[in-house]
Amino acid sequence: MQTQLVLDDLSQFTQLAVEKLPSIFLGVLIFAICFWLSRPIANLLTKPLAKATTSKLIQMVVRRIMSMLVILVGLYILLRLVGLTQFAVALLSGTGVLGLIIGFAFKDIAENFLSSLLLSVQRPFKLGDIIEVEGYLGVVKKMTSRATTLVDFNGDHVQLPNATIYKNAIRNLTANPFMRSTIDIGVGYDADFDQAQSLAMDIMLSHPAVLDDPAPQALVDSLGASTCNVRLYFWVNSEVNSPLKVSSVLMKRVVETYLAENITMPDDARERIILNPETLANPVVSNMKPSQVHSVQKDNKVPNESTNDDTSSDHDEIREQAAQARDPEEGDNIL
Repeated sequence: MQTQLVLDDLSQFTQLAVEKLPSIFLGVLIFAICFWLSRPIANLLTKPLAKATTSKLIQMVVRRIMSMLVILVGLYILLRLVGLTQFAVALLSGTGVLGLIIGFAFKDIAENFLSSLLLSVQRPFKLGDIIEVEGYLGVVKKMTSRATTLVDFNGDHVQLPNATIYKNAIRNLTANPFMRSTIDIGVGYDADFDQAQSLAMDIMLSHPAVLDDPAPQALVDSLGASTCNVRLYFWVNSEVNSPLKVSSVLMKRVVETYLAENITMPDDARERIILNPETLANPVVSNMKPSQVHSVQKDNKVPNESTNDDTSSDHDEIREQAAQARDPEEGDNIL
């Protein structure tokens, strides 16, 4: 009896399949056509978007959404022709629920993806820019839908999630190449402060790497235990000259000029030094260390410009290192 019921059900299913065979064939054909035409249709529908935005990531996302919609339409038609109308409606309605579940399960991935969309639209930096984010400083080498790769000044790759970049302050050193640097010089209280400031200003104004506009400044900054601290402010073009190298050169020249002009620069160690009688003739020696005494006695004039006073910028070298480095991460560049 049970075998007869199974045979009857199988016969009814076969009869129904034969009756639905033309509809099934037509549905499969429509689904295949929609699947095959999904990419060309998506490209055609998103072609006006290329004029509205230059973001490759946004264009790619919109194309994929359009392509998926075309495929879903073909799948819905297939299920309707087969007779699974209720299943088709449940499938389409369940797609949104499934999207919410996936969104909560992959929250960090979705956050990085949305951040990459916003960064590609706002474009706070571009490839080759030198930026600083969360204490990481380097050249932008690549940005994918998940992370941005920096090559720091040590040649190391630093991958920062796009969500971290979007939610934190971005310091772009390339947007404005003009940078201000400072130097602190401690001058003794027995020195002429006006003279010390004037000499420092002359040194900064005479250096070709220091910009005239904005003009450099030499200001008394603070009072220390044994020195009056003078702070030098100056601007350089970081794309042409390195601020660190310019600071090094200026600091050497200021110290050499102060020593030649008998402007004391005592330290806070307050060492007790027994001087030779021949050093007492030079009053500046009484506040200096023995190594400094020897250098002053040897030559009390401002030396000529050193051949090691290279102030060229390192930005191009870092960019070359970034260009030669391998790609640390797979994925299309969206910048």
